[in-house]
Amino acid sequence: MYSFDMTSEQKMLVETVRRYAEKNLRSVYREAEESKHVPDKVVQMGWEIGLLPGAIDAEYGGYGEYSALTNALYLEELAWGDLGITLHLLTPNLFAIPIAQFGNDKQKEEYLARFCDESFPKATASLVEPVVQFDPAELQTMAVKEGDTFVINGKKTYVPLAEDAELFLVYAQENGATQAFIVPGNTPGIKVGKRVKLMGVQALELYEVEFVNVAVPKANRLGGLKGIRMQKLLTLSRITLAALAVGMARAAYEYAVNYAKERVAFGEPIAHRQSIAFMLANMRIEIEGTRLMVWEAAYKYDTGEDAAKAAYLAKNYADKMVLEVTDGAVQVLGGHGYIREHPVELWLRNGRGFVTMDGAVLA
Repeated sequence: MYSFDMTSEQKMLVETVRRYAEKNLRSVYREAEESKHVPDKVVQMGWEIGLLPGAIDAEYGGYGEYSALTNALYLEELAWGDLGITLHLLTPNLFAIPIAQFGNDKQKEEYLARFCDESFPKATASLVEPVVQFDPAELQTMAVKEGDTFVINGKKTYVPLAEDAELFLVYAQENGATQAFIVPGNTPGIKVGKRVKLMGVQALELYEVEFVNVAVPKANRLGGLKGIRMQKLLTLSRITLAALAVGMARAAYEYAVNYAKERVAFGEPIAHRQSIAFMLANMRIEIEGTRLMVWEAAYKYDTGEDAAKAAYLAKNYADKMVLEVTDGAVQVLGGHGYIREHPVELWLRNGRGFVTMDGAVLA
């Protein structure tokens, strides 16, 4: 039997993140979107909450242990504040979480402590490739073992914060399986290309990156001889993304409810109209249902059960739900929903991107 009652520590964390999202993210989300840049102060304040160190064992400098369910709780609050800024904040996770989950002792000792300091590590990961029907299990980027080194060649896209990255986690096909390689940012052969222009999440800086004969020591193969389990990483990514979708959808729903209560037409609030009331009710049902799917998948992961199916279903349903809810919010606002003065148009644009993000976001 599942129990989703939050612990006192989880309640405290959720309240802290909620206050941060309301005070700091909501106050700058439009500025960040328009300028296509996240203010450094907001990033630093988010880092100081200690979300990533809280998922790293004390043995390696952190003060917690990884919990997909705890992450899902705070991710919803962050995405409620703003998705683009949240993805910026989560970029170091793309490097640190796989090392915490799959790294050998030497890799954990060398890298994880860097993510438990007061400063924001400039680390990222490159998984997605500019191909039709991208599949993380069938990468075109190749890693070939040559003596005591691996040589990496391939093109990547949607690489966050790549321009200033000091560390990359590069996913490549090696002997028919997807593996990950730790690549210092100053390694010869890394070519950071143009910034990717997207329909949404424009506050997040994403780049194209090409790896040309990039050589790294064999010790930089994540997990050493054991390597990684890509399906497990995809499961975590899907739980993360579904939780983010719930948070952003909740933001759109709450905004639409408040608007419907305040907008008066023909002598009464439009919330009294049956068509509007039914739409809002369906939006709430979809959000609540998706949240439960996310929590179930996260609970299974934390308890050691096979969470792959539950995570896949949660992410697949969340992709559809977030579009339905954000589009519904635009419809509730009518013509005002198409005006940039209101955030619902931004949430709708951001919601479209969830189907493209499998594996590219971790928490």
